[in-house]
Parts: sequence; C-alpha cells; structure tokens
Amino acid sequence: MPEGMHEASRGSDMIKRLLSNLGTIGNGLAELLGLMVLVTGSTASTLSARHAKLAVGAAATFATFLFDIHKKTVREVP
Repeated sequence: MPEGMHEASRGSDMIKRLLSNLGTIGNGLAELLGLMVLVTGSTASTLSARHAKLAVGAAATFATFLFDIHKKTVREVP
C-alpha cells in the first residue's frame, strides 16, 4: 500500500483489485489460447497481435510494479 494509506481504506481495496486484475489478464489469455487449441486441434489458430500486446503490456506493467517494490524494500532493509 502507498505510504499513509490505511489498509482498511477503500483505495487499498481498489489497488489490490487492480493488481489482481493485471495478473488475471495473462491467465485469461492463456486459457483462451488453450481453448482455441482444443477446439481447432492445432496452434494454427492463434490469438491476434493485439491480444499478444495486451498480455505483454500487462505482464510488463505488473513486473515493473513488483520490481519497484523490491528495490524500495531492499533499500529499507538495514
């Protein structure tokens, strides 16, 4: 949580939900691709480039956020 934001505040719940949703995007696209393979029997019918960009963008955003938290935490450890 951002400094000064109380854990029980409404903003805290929104941040948790947004981070959870970022992780869900990748899972959902992977499930969709798996379903497409089951239906068509091959990987020839893949997701479009826009779906790939969504997955990569969500993963990059989430990874950057986690890395920033890691850097801040490492600096604070005595």
